[in-house]
Amino acid sequence: MFLAAGSILLMICGQSNLQGQQQQITKFDREAAQEMLKTIRDRVKQYYYDPTYHGVDLDARYKEYEGKIEHVANRGAAFADIAAYLSGLHDSHTFFIPPERSAVFDYGFRMEMVGDKAYVTNVRPGSDAATKLRPGDEVLGLNRFNVNRQDFGDLTYFLYTLAPQTGVTFELRDPLGQERQEFVKTTVQNRPLPTFSNDLDFADYIHYRESFEHRMHARSEEVGDALIWKVPGFFESDEEVDHMLAKARGHKALIIDLRGNLGGSGEMVARMISGLMDHNVKVATRVSRTSEKPIVAKSRGKEVFAGKLVVLVDSISASAAEVLARVIQIEHRGPVVGDRSSGMVMETTIHPLFHPGEYAVAITDANLIMSDGKSLEGIGVTPDVVVLPTGADLAAGQDPALSKAAELVGVTLDPAAAGKLFPFEWTPLSAE
Repeated sequence: MFLAAGSILLMICGQSNLQGQQQQITKFDREAAQEMLKTIRDRVKQYYYDPTYHGVDLDARYKEYEGKIEHVANRGAAFADIAAYLSGLHDSHTFFIPPERSAVFDYGFRMEMVGDKAYVTNVRPGSDAATKLRPGDEVLGLNRFNVNRQDFGDLTYFLYTLAPQTGVTFELRDPLGQERQEFVKTTVQNRPLPTFSNDLDFADYIHYRESFEHRMHARSEEVGDALIWKVPGFFESDEEVDHMLAKARGHKALIIDLRGNLGGSGEMVARMISGLMDHNVKVATRVSRTSEKPIVAKSRGKEVFAGKLVVLVDSISASAAEVLARVIQIEHRGPVVGDRSSGMVMETTIHPLFHPGEYAVAITDANLIMSDGKSLEGIGVTPDVVVLPTGADLAAGQDPALSKAAELVGVTLDPAAAGKLFPFEWTPLSAE
């Protein structure tokens, strides 16, 4: 499975300026964190795809971070040290997954890198964020940290996984150039830990699954002779993929929108490629600890979509989404439009661990070397046609990238109309 998630962690660990102070760490919690660190080190040494670990001395690094945990003030700082230990590999798909919390944190906003700038892109109706933030606001700082492309993944990983915050302080600039500061409160909902020991736990699990499936379902729109296929994640069945490809064959052009797509099934990617190419295609070479194996998508011959093709990506597009976009690019099947993708392209396996407590570690199984002999990890896909929405575009709900993609296949679609085709869908809160 392809998934996506590591320098800012070293700065963040234990910082007191983050909102939501935690209780002092207990002796038990400290020893538990050190045991987690030891177990994770051993798992990485056993399963990591590169037996040289990119030249990193895992044991020396382990002693360093074991010592750091000995002096942390709270569990959040201990977890950040465990995460920072793994960040030394500079691998987007090897990371720490801490124990479940007994609360759900919803910030009420989404932000995204557009080129080298960070913007608020969406705010949840009814949230505190909705009263203080607006799409198109440029994020200059967050909790006194600069927001930049290099550290954006680490910052979001910290905020959403390692140490969710009860509030966030923004330094903002609106589309007119006016700067301001806002403090946004997080919606925190208590919940029982997911032991599935009672009906409430099971209901929470069902709610999560239904919310995930709702958010990840593919959508499509027909505009003139073009079909626009919005693919938020690679979680569709073979039948669903085949249905969309058959639908595309009834049009002269296909636009595949992979913006916001964090990855998913490599098998779905290969199936899509097989329905877009009139010849067999080497997707990549899977380089694991013990072998190198080519991944080949076999053409469906007369059943492929043969019309014009454009692929859209953005800074969030990751992993399997990047593989698909790069194959289309290498094979000269059509242009890639939008922003440079995230450069998080490896294969990983999540290892659940149950002592002490329940936690997990994702460990990279393999690197994917594209047919041009290069890896996308840390590099990403550079679009053939770069289109970056401005703050004013985001504020007005306009989508110039989709509009440009339509233009490239001979369809007229102005940015305002493009922005209305696929409205952002918030995952419902459990109380909603």
